[in-house]
Amino acid sequence: MQRKAYVTGTAALLAALLAGCTSGSGGDSPTDNANPGDAGTATVAAQPGKYRTLPEPCGVIDHDTLDSLLPGIKQLTDPEQQDRAYQGDAALTYNTDRKVGCRWKVESADATDRLAVDFERVVSYDNAVSDDDQAQKLFLEKETAADLPEPSSATPATPASSAAGSATATPTPSATASDDASPSGTETSPDATPTDLQPRVLSDLGDEAYLDDQLGNSGSTAEPRTVTVVFRTSNVVVTIEYEEQPTATGTVPDSKEMQDKARDLASQLADALSS
Repeated sequence: MQRKAYVTGTAALLAALLAGCTSGSGGDSPTDNANPGDAGTATVAAQPGKYRTLPEPCGVIDHDTLDSLLPGIKQLTDPEQQDRAYQGDAALTYNTDRKVGCRWKVESADATDRLAVDFERVVSYDNAVSDDDQAQKLFLEKETAADLPEPSSATPATPASSAAGSATATPTPSATASDDASPSGTETSPDATPTDLQPRVLSDLGDEAYLDDQLGNSGSTAEPRTVTVVFRTSNVVVTIEYEEQPTATGTVPDSKEMQDKARDLASQLADALSS
């Protein structure tokens, strides 16, 4: 009986030692490494953008607006040809949930007008960067590439004597010069863009926006003007390019008229996105 008790006690001791070794080696197991001590800390994903879809680009602009931007449409006498002109041509894209666009080109008696509208829905694949922040980055890249001039004041500084109401102040020749002359006394180029129509940031459109206005050389005697408006609303960036190529030699497209039309269209598209 005493020999049996000794054997039993020895077996129990060996079992305890083996159990201790097994539990000690478990700290290096893959299961434990898959659950580190800080596994309870949750990672907060950045907010998704407001927009999940994009509008149909060739149908989002009404006929009245297209008539204004593309006067040649109303001059078309063939109903089928006019209908095709209104429809425009969809831009080639491989993912209509992310990027869509439409193009129009219409000739009139006075000019050839082109219009391009592009929508891009930005999605961030970085959990630390929201869709809006990623869209803002894309917008800033476009704005930087546009190389807008530094904003300048359209009103010259008032001389100190005039500001003080001096009765002895005498008008200088530059103060009485013709409105058609520049401050330096030289004639202003007819192609010069007034200060308030120069490329600039727009503060009344979307979350952020800018306008570019370029008078280019097409290789012909009539220069085309291109007005570009780019704006961002949440995670969608919209780009409008409006170009007019005059038919008559020496004709310059009116900057204010084209800018007003492009900005009106941009406002309509911003409203269409919000609705």
